[in-house]
Amino acid sequence: MSTALEPFDFAKTRLYVGDDLAEGAEVVLDQGQTHYLANVMRKSAGETVLLFNGRDGEWLAEIAKIGKKALNLRVLKLSRAQTITPDLELLFAPVKKLRLDFLVQKATELGVSAIRPVITRRTNARVKQDRMVANVIEAAEQSGRLDVPEVKPEVRLDALLAEWPEGRRLIFCDEARDAAPLAEALEKSDSDGPWSILIGPEGGFTDEERETLRGFAPAIAVSLGPRIMRSDTAALAALAVFQAVKGDW
Repeated sequence: MSTALEPFDFAKTRLYVGDDLAEGAEVVLDQGQTHYLANVMRKSAGETVLLFNGRDGEWLAEIAKIGKKALNLRVLKLSRAQTITPDLELLFAPVKKLRLDFLVQKATELGVSAIRPVITRRTNARVKQDRMVANVIEAAEQSGRLDVPEVKPEVRLDALLAEWPEGRRLIFCDEARDAAPLAEALEKSDSDGPWSILIGPEGGFTDEERETLRGFAPAIAVSLGPRIMRSDTAALAALAVFQAVKGDW
């Protein structure tokens, strides 16, 4: 197998697949991906695309056969070796559908490893997990990621804290704005992760929830500045600051 890797080709169509990838392997796409390549992207036999599965790196593959309901690909060579995404989880109170789609897509682009909705006292929206999965896959394909964030099932805030894993730090974005700025808090922390970032609902956390979070040992209360942000804006701002201070930027 050739070991010479190529720079990322932004113009090349990329697809996430579940199959194992290796030189000479054959991959059969499902009807949805077949329709996308054949009818939307208008690809034909002999053209190449990039495939990734989150485990084996990114591979160049050639379209071998196009049928009405399935498309066959032949894996040619490794394009980029697999990398490990830093363990950064986004926890957020669900927002309305269109803003949720945007949040999930942009969080994927910003490099989260997992996304999980958290139900708080003032949460007034719910999520469809299959829709979230579709959004993170599409964003991973378009952003050049070599993996896809895990989409975890929604959980109530009290249950989340009760089952908190040992060694994971929690950034609690406190809308009261009386805590240290996020960048300052991160710079003072000697933890290299794993980390989670928690964003509350549009109406904010209740006083009881804030008190619980402030007393939760793994949590660090932080401020996102003097302006009031919508929850989806706050989530993306917090992720950007984290990546700049402790992430892979």
